Amino acid sequence: MIRDAVEAVVNAIISEKDYLSQLDAKIGDGDHGANMAQGAKSAVEALEELSDEELNDLQKVLHAVGEAVVMNVGGSAGPLYGAGILEAAKVVDENSSLDIATLEKMFGAAVSAIQRRGHAQKGDKTMLDVLIPIHECFTPENSAGKNLEEVLVLAVDAAKDGVEYTKTIAAKRGRASYLGDRSIGFEDPGAVSSLIIYRTLCNYWKG
Repeated sequence: MIRDAVEAVVNAIISEKDYLSQLDAKIGDGDHGANMAQGAKSAVEALEELSDEELNDLQKVLHAVGEAVVMNVGGSAGPLYGAGILEAAKVVDENSSLDIATLEKMFGAAVSAIQRRGHAQKGDKTMLDVLIPIHECFTPENSAGKNLEEVLVLAVDAAKDGVEYTKTIAAKRGRASYLGDRSIGFEDPGAVSSLIIYRTLCNYWKG
C-alpha cells in the first residue's frame, strides 16, 4: 500500500515535470522538474530493494525514499526534501497508522528539518509556504472535531492558497532571491511541487 502511494507521487511528478521546469525557468535554473522527476524515479528504485515486510514499515519506506531523494535530486530541492522525509521517518515506526496525530508529527518534523537545512521560514517564497500551512491543518487546535478526510481536504486548500501566496511576495532564499522584487508574480517551483506531492497523497489516502 505504501509503495502504491509513492508510485502515485512519482507518476504525478513525472507528468508535471515540464511544467515545474517552466516555472523554475522564470525565476531559477529551469531544472526543478527534471530534478524532481529523477528523484521520484530513484525513490521507486529504492523501494524495489526492500522486502515485502519492509514495504509495510512506514519508517523503513520513508528512510529509503529520503536517502534516494538526497542522493539523486539536484539543486536545493534534494537536500531539503530529503531532510524533511528523513526527519519524518524518525517520528514513526512499523506500527504507525496514518491518522491525524501521526500526520501532524510527520509534517511537523519535516517542516522543522527543512527550516534548519534551508534557513527559511514562511514568507520567504519557498516550499515552506505550502508545507507550513499543511502542517497547521493537522495541529490539534485546527483539527479538533474533524475527521481525517476533512483535514486532508482542508490541507489541500491551504496548500493551494500557499502557492498563490508565493506569487505575491519576493523571494528571499535560493537563486530566485537574486531577482528581488522581480520574482513577484511568479509561483515558487518548490511550493508547486510540494502541492503536487501532497495533493497526490491526499487523493490516494482518500481513495
